[in-house]
Amino acid sequence: MTADGTGRPPARRELHLPNGTTAQGDYALDIGPDVLDWPHGALRVLELAAGGVHELDTGESEWIVLPLTGGCTVRVAEQTFHLLGRDSVFASVSDFAYLPRDARAQIASGAGGRFALAGAKCGRRLPARYGPAPEVPVEVRGSGQTARRVRNFASAEGFACDRLIAVEVITPGGNWSSYPPHKHDEDRPGLESELCEIYYFEIEGGGFGYQRVFPSREGGADVLAEVRSGDAVLVPDGWHGPSVAQPGHDMYYLNVMAGPGAEREWRICFHPDHTATAGGYR
Repeated sequence: MTADGTGRPPARRELHLPNGTTAQGDYALDIGPDVLDWPHGALRVLELAAGGVHELDTGESEWIVLPLTGGCTVRVAEQTFHLLGRDSVFASVSDFAYLPRDARAQIASGAGGRFALAGAKCGRRLPARYGPAPEVPVEVRGSGQTARRVRNFASAEGFACDRLIAVEVITPGGNWSSYPPHKHDEDRPGLESELCEIYYFEIEGGGFGYQRVFPSREGGADVLAEVRSGDAVLVPDGWHGPSVAQPGHDMYYLNVMAGPGAEREWRICFHPDHTATAGGYR
């Protein structure tokens, strides 16, 4: 049942999706073309009880299985990947598994857990692979009150996918991230790439945060949302940022991006009114 009690999934323009809004079956969150008319990227949060098993047909999309809490075993074709996972998204980087399109996969967890499935429609069928946690590039972006840690597990430069781009961000309590506001809703070769984006949030200790999206064109996306653990915000277009963490409560978000461009690249344009005082994006 959805938040409005109708049982129908929310319309595409309902860009803030509170926890449980798109829940169905084993998925606490299900965002993708079959649910929200979301054209490119996809995100599911799979919840498995101890001993739970989930079957997945990848279809026309490539997927990354990323543990949020707990570990799991991923089987695809003749390969088996044992993901150690982690206690929570705030504890550490996690290992992960890449699943190709047109495949049948099984995800099983002896102790149970929660697992993000980040996906994107793609053309090429790349090989299934294991992503070790020690090989995930981690960087600090910004400084002072805009500092945050970015885990580039499937960034455009960090891991080979056909269309999917995905990273994790940890914002310390009281800080702003996704700042200065930026956009990637136009195809401008060498300057900006067209990418739809999903933000999935978890807040340490049951706190809250805020997410802002504002129009870059007439009639564009416009969101100011109080976000809590399990919430998602869709960014079909527009300037997005800041993401604001409540003091005393670190904020986690998982970004999933994909677009129609010929190249898989992350090129962004910063809002001109904010860049001079941003404290450094990278």
